[in-house]
Amino acid sequence: MDLIIEAIGAALAIAYLLLALKQNVYCWFAWIASSCLYLYVMYQANLYMEAFLQIFYLAMGFYGLSQWKKMKTPDQNLFVRTWNLKNHIYAIGLILILTLSSGYLMQHLSNAALPFVDAFTTWGAIVATYMVAKKLLENWIYWFVIDFISVFIFASRGLYTTSGLFIIYLVIIFFGYKSWAKIKLTQDA
Repeated sequence: MDLIIEAIGAALAIAYLLLALKQNVYCWFAWIASSCLYLYVMYQANLYMEAFLQIFYLAMGFYGLSQWKKMKTPDQNLFVRTWNLKNHIYAIGLILILTLSSGYLMQHLSNAALPFVDAFTTWGAIVATYMVAKKLLENWIYWFVIDFISVFIFASRGLYTTSGLFIIYLVIIFFGYKSWAKIKLTQDA
């Protein structure tokens, strides 16, 4: 049963990413459904930060849906922004501080698997999720780093379907970045 739940969650996660690549608002529905399933999967794997992340994903799914639904014209749907270097320094600094503090707590107060790496990918994903909701081009780069590390985390916990999903993500991320970068160039022209 757990393998079936994981497989359905993975299929919905792929649907989310393909729809997000096309900037289709329905991506958020796939995101929300996948997050519900992965909450169970991650908790069962003792990846508590990842389970917490799924709760955050649920909230961000509704936030992203509301943000993207506000865009009424086709031109607004194509509006992709970027961050300056200062914003990236703040974001990466925040990820590192939260990783160290929550990783330490998880290591000493729970039986969490891989507490620091799990914390890093979780906090990185939180920042990257915010970036997707705001249609920031660099979200794809953040996701690439997070998902690359996640392949190994999930494989180490026997979550091979999810590990495979994250390998697929890496390929889709490449095309997502190219697509959004092209949109950004068109906007700037």
